[in-house]
Amino acid sequence: QVQLVESGGGLVQAGGSLRLSCAASGRTFSNYAMGWFRQAPGKEREFVADITWSGGSTRYADSVKGRFTISRDNAKNTVYLQMNSVKPENTAVYCCAAVYGLETVFPSQYTFWGQGTQVTVSS
Repeated sequence: QVQLVESGGGLVQAGGSLRLSCAASGRTFSNYAMGWFRQAPGKEREFVADITWSGGSTRYADSVKGRFTISRDNAKNTVYLQMNSVKPENTAVYCCAAVYGLETVFPSQYTFWGQGTQVTVSS
């Protein structure tokens, strides 16, 4: 089992920044690729970003490319999502997820999920 706990969400004005953290415990964190997903009210869960087990490769949804940055610190068992130049449409519950081995944009392929942290962007 891998337990994931997100933090760092909150209320931010459009154009501002926020850094989300996802702390992992349980099995060897560095064996898992990590992803960030979000779900807005009335919408399906969508891919935001993912990162390989080593942190050597990242991928982003087109809507956040150039504004969000995913990173990880395997010594701290933590993955981050730096959100810059946020927009009201970024308002959602943001969840991190872990998958053993290769990263993927498909939420159904992730094994472990955190409970999420609310991000609200005001205009």
